[in-house]
Amino acid sequence: MYLVRYFRQLLGSVVSNRKRLLVRSYLMPSQHLEREVMVDVYRPALPPWRLLSLVVFNDGQDLLRMDMKEQLKTAYAGRKLSPTVVVGVHAGDRMREYGTSNQLDYEGRGDKAGAYELFLLEELVPWIEKYYNIYQLPAKRAIAGFSLGGLNAFDVTWRNPGEFGVAGVFSGSLWWRSKPFRKSKPDADLIVHNYVSKAKKLPAARFWFMAGTEDETSDRNNNGIIDAIDDTMQLMAILKSKGKEEEKDFTYVEVKGGRHEPETWGKVVVDFLVWMQAG
Repeated sequence: MYLVRYFRQLLGSVVSNRKRLLVRSYLMPSQHLEREVMVDVYRPALPPWRLLSLVVFNDGQDLLRMDMKEQLKTAYAGRKLSPTVVVGVHAGDRMREYGTSNQLDYEGRGDKAGAYELFLLEELVPWIEKYYNIYQLPAKRAIAGFSLGGLNAFDVTWRNPGEFGVAGVFSGSLWWRSKPFRKSKPDADLIVHNYVSKAKKLPAARFWFMAGTEDETSDRNNNGIIDAIDDTMQLMAILKSKGKEEEKDFTYVEVKGGRHEPETWGKVVVDFLVWMQAG
């Protein structure tokens, strides 16, 4: 009887803590980036033995504008989301750290993307594993980002599917290109599109994309679709042609009236977390 009462009390504690969320900030020294990195950790107040999913966000400073704390509390209270550690990594020099690791853009930007990838894999994730009981399964680990951070999240996942099995690409800067824009070939030289097209074997990873209908006004190929949406659609078409299945392996959310700003991304950030866990 004592054990029965004990486990009932423990279960009651877990349920009552479902609405509680602990938020802590840490300043982490990084040898790879040669700077200190501010990291915000959003964690449900559950017993340490509970296994947690992991989601790392590039541009973690923007989570405040998305009211992430209250959004997570509401999602847990409504049982929309299973327990997750959300880690927001504050950005440094975005144009240098958020590129594609294997290739600079045509202006030489993204030269620290490789160092940022190593920071994630060799410094941040081991630190998280040390202090939090997270799943070892890649499918339970995601990285996401906004704009350039979304481009980087795709690239990191593509290159490291054994670490991150899901990428969240919010208004991703998929225009990242290896050569200057040419009017004669407006959609040529897009770095991500090109390496996905050339891949002989696709990683066992899933991709969540979104864009807002007012993300921008640019339409470089004059097809009546803004580049933020067009680039995303083209990339998804390539993924599908290579064998990825829509909805199962990748999905797309379009926010009507959505702008290139945290307030728009915040409208669908929980949708991404739910999709990540449903796979």
